[in-house]
Amino acid sequence: MNPIDLDHVLAVLGAAAWGTDEQSRARVVGALALTVYDGHTRDQGTPYLEHPLAVVTLLRTEIRVSHPETLLLALLHDALEVAPESEALLVQHVGAPFTSRLRAMTADHRLEQRPKAVGDETRWRFKQAALPPEDLLVRLADRLHNLRDLAASPNLDRRRRFHQSLEDFYLPLADAASGLSPHLEAMYALLHAEYVQHRQEVRP
Repeated sequence: MNPIDLDHVLAVLGAAAWGTDEQSRARVVGALALTVYDGHTRDQGTPYLEHPLAVVTLLRTEIRVSHPETLLLALLHDALEVAPESEALLVQHVGAPFTSRLRAMTADHRLEQRPKAVGDETRWRFKQAALPPEDLLVRLADRLHNLRDLAASPNLDRRRRFHQSLEDFYLPLADAASGLSPHLEAMYALLHAEYVQHRQEVRP
């Protein structure tokens, strides 16, 4: 597979259909994504950038999201998780308000570059529940893609834990938010379908 370049990132975003200013911003964000995710890989050994690009694709093709800022947020949603040291670079190029949105979507122990501690999971859940609708939509799309990726994992215990968190937290959160927008309603439907599929897979 050829390395991912800026033209590919812009194509996944659908930036050719955007206005001139939005295309310029897409080029800046795309270049940042290539820089920040460079050298990072997912658990299965694939380039990390493939994941945010898949989240963008999911939002565009399955949820029908077309708002440029939402798609750019999706592209960088894990930037501070994989490279918290990039915060100053992000502020410089995309501004403090956009970077603050990324901080709100990132677990505290990742931002603080420390091991996960007691209480972090509870704080993380409160943090996600407080996200505004568009940011929550991105976070739920991220969760959905992670769940789909997990289907290929041989670690059955990890799969069960992900399924349990879907049942305990993400589905109720998505359900409660589903009335806020048609996009969140569609996301809840997809997550519920994923839940049903996983429940069937993990039955003894």
